[in-house]
Amino acid sequence: MKHPDFTETDGGARPSVVVVDGVPLRRGSRVRLKPSRSADILDLALTGREAQIDSVEEDFEGQVHVAVLVSDDPGRDLGASGKIGHRFFFTPDEVEPLDGLTGARPARVLVAGIGNMFMADDGFGPELIEALRGWRPPAGVDVVDFGIRGMDLAYRLLDGYTACVLVDAMPRGEAPGTLTVIEPEVPAEDTAPAGHGMDPVKVLALARGIAEGPLPRILLIGCEPLVRMRGDETDVVVGLSEPVREAVGRAVPLLTSLVSELLNDPEESIEEG
Repeated sequence: MKHPDFTETDGGARPSVVVVDGVPLRRGSRVRLKPSRSADILDLALTGREAQIDSVEEDFEGQVHVAVLVSDDPGRDLGASGKIGHRFFFTPDEVEPLDGLTGARPARVLVAGIGNMFMADDGFGPELIEALRGWRPPAGVDVVDFGIRGMDLAYRLLDGYTACVLVDAMPRGEAPGTLTVIEPEVPAEDTAPAGHGMDPVKVLALARGIAEGPLPRILLIGCEPLVRMRGDETDVVVGLSEPVREAVGRAVPLLTSLVSELLNDPEESIEEG
């Protein structure tokens, strides 16, 4: 459909909820697209596709629209905001709720790679996300390389996920390449990450501070680095050390197994270590 013109009044353009077939739909709700026969050819091509609501908005004529992100759009995570150029607009009668009338949320898992690829073993997270390109994630799973975009990750944690698996280099005094799964405690509200910094503790604290409800369950797959950089070095170091690179291969089945467990039961006890 043609992109609607929205009012510019602060808050007036974004109703928080629209009810379809008795189901309240809001940011993060899952829907199936069913464009009307009068829709343009691009929207008709999305018929039957699953999507996630990004926002509920009202145009200057008072008509409500839902902006959606198509679930299997390979470009949905491009751009600084993660959504540039990949939102589609539909009227409420052109979407079918998928989450039903029950109180239980369907499991949704975010896999988030974090780290700096120009700081040697700190690039473990992005390298693991790259290694997952051949994996076809199950429905409800999003795999994103956030790099050092801490603010983007903080806001993505508010998108209705039931769990998030962070993958990052994590020094704990173990042998280099050692993989560890932990469930970190989400800290109290703190200051936002400075610029494009990626301190996971501050990112989680920021997300907790801006969230209107509980955060998703947070798990972390960490890898013991061999080469640690402080960030003030004059030269960049691209590429992982040998033990950390070898650990990427072992981390792939560990992560996919963990995601399967979280989809089956988001509250299942995970043995740390």
